[in-house]
Amino acid sequence: MLPAGATSMAVFSVKISRELKEKMDRYRDRVNWAEEIRKFIEEKVRELEAEENFKRILNELEKVSWSVPKGFSVESMRKDRNSS
Repeated sequence: MLPAGATSMAVFSVKISRELKEKMDRYRDRVNWAEEIRKFIEEKVRELEAEENFKRILNELEKVSWSVPKGFSVESMRKDRNSS
């Protein structure tokens, strides 16, 4: 059982070129690569979820019939002018 507030973790592995791994190793004292990659993945997932939500909302809005009563704009402008 996990302590309160703890999150279970899963392993995700990626193959990269040996050359890239060697370059990463040169900077391992300055960069926590696992944390950088984790942040990138989390941000990308948030972006994709937001995109899906946006598309879903647009789809729902397209189903709604919007109508403004005839003369609404003119009447609103008159009221606004008269209130000043």
